[in-house]
Amino acid sequence: MPSLVDRLHPKIAGVLSCFDRVVIQGTLPGLCFADGMTRYLRDHDVRIFDYPRWAEPLREEIRANMERLAGEHGVAIEFVAKTHIRKETLVARVLAKRGDHPGLVHILSAMETCPSYYPWHDKTTGRTALRPKTGKCLHYYVYFIDEELGLCYLRVPTWCPFRLQVYFNGHNLLAAKLRAAGVGYKMLDNAFVDIDDFDRAQALADDLDVARLHATLDRYARWFCPVVDTLGQRYHWSIMQVEYATDVVFRRQSDLAPVYESISRAAVLAVKADNVATFLGRKLHPNYRDEVGNDFSTRVEGTRIRHHMGPASIKMYDKAGIVLRIETTANDVTFFKHHRTVEQKDGTRAFKLAPVRKTIYSFPDLRPLLAAANRRYLDFISDLEDPSIGQASLTRVTEPMIQAGRTYKGFNFFAKADLRLLELLARGEHAISGFRNKSLRRFLAGSTAGKVSRFLKRLRVHGLIKRVGRTYKYYLTELGRRAVAAALRVRQFILLPTLSEPAMA
Repeated sequence: MPSLVDRLHPKIAGVLSCFDRVVIQGTLPGLCFADGMTRYLRDHDVRIFDYPRWAEPLREEIRANMERLAGEHGVAIEFVAKTHIRKETLVARVLAKRGDHPGLVHILSAMETCPSYYPWHDKTTGRTALRPKTGKCLHYYVYFIDEELGLCYLRVPTWCPFRLQVYFNGHNLLAAKLRAAGVGYKMLDNAFVDIDDFDRAQALADDLDVARLHATLDRYARWFCPVVDTLGQRYHWSIMQVEYATDVVFRRQSDLAPVYESISRAAVLAVKADNVATFLGRKLHPNYRDEVGNDFSTRVEGTRIRHHMGPASIKMYDKAGIVLRIETTANDVTFFKHHRTVEQKDGTRAFKLAPVRKTIYSFPDLRPLLAAANRRYLDFISDLEDPSIGQASLTRVTEPMIQAGRTYKGFNFFAKADLRLLELLARGEHAISGFRNKSLRRFLAGSTAGKVSRFLKRLRVHGLIKRVGRTYKYYLTELGRRAVAAALRVRQFILLPTLSEPAMA
């Protein structure tokens, strides 16, 4: 079936997929756990109970460095005392006066929670060591504009183990690449509303130089957190949060508005839990205990629909009224899995399916996984957007079919048995790994193998399913997906609301 992009091709300027919001965490490997911190103190002849006294000069070193940087760049350190005050708003005011040239923009400070340690003597074992705890310390938010990364911030705590947090936006990084390549573009907020060469832009977006990013992060860590050199450590950078956006850029706002209104309100009702799992490349196992659901919200900028599953989500909203954005977000990238070499407990190495590692060097592996999630969602809303195609498919599969002199009746999508079967075929795990006679019987109480076989035969004759090779595994065909989408939509949006209306007197 043609996708939404194909059908609306004359109205669409281009499509671009790119990392959006990226939050990276920096940890000092030798200090980030209590055992490591204990070992570090002993290696440097520091008494465990002197840990607070040992850490105080490091705190003062960070403070002195921030005051020096503020003085050199003519920036006042602004203390944020209340949590409801948005730091982005304060920085936006400074940028409005300062401009967007590279360099230090602003420094904010706030008292916030941080990981720490406390000394503990175990009378049973006679061993003294550090134990983890959560405390509060002063944090600095250093906002700066990098020539390649654009506007960033680095969050610097003033207490050991000095866990850093860095933010940048992938669209700003792409903008710098476009300028260097001489490709013209127009950008509003963090969205491209026009690009001279979308194909060239996509190639640049896909080419993320992680080693270069690593060097940039190290440079800013030494600049804003000089204790890293004092401690003789080097930061390990890991992905804390990531968003990957696919933008369908329309030529005019009037072209997007009716399309978005239709698909957004349809998707919030049509998308079920197993669909969310399918979008994100997962199976919805019966033992899954985390939350799965949909959110629909109306904002000043417009409406937004969000489907979430544990630490991952997929969102759809409009940007500037001219960009349809589909965005997959992960607060824990290990949610996604891919095939890679894994070191086993016995020391051997095997190539197998495993969670994505959190290191920033996983960006090249993570990008196609997030892009695939966006693509699956775009395919799904393409079915929802144009109901006429689904309705035509629905008409076709409800008529009887004759094969080898035998008549196979059509499907009645309002009949309980037929509707139950098609809903079952559309489950997320069946969309990913297919289904067999046996797997269907688990959900159809009282059905025999023969009865399910006859159902499968009807489905095959009507072109709703296809068999894989010489196996007995089946998948929904493109027609099958459209028919199911149409049946659910008619039932939910037409039949049930109409029957629920109060009777006229």
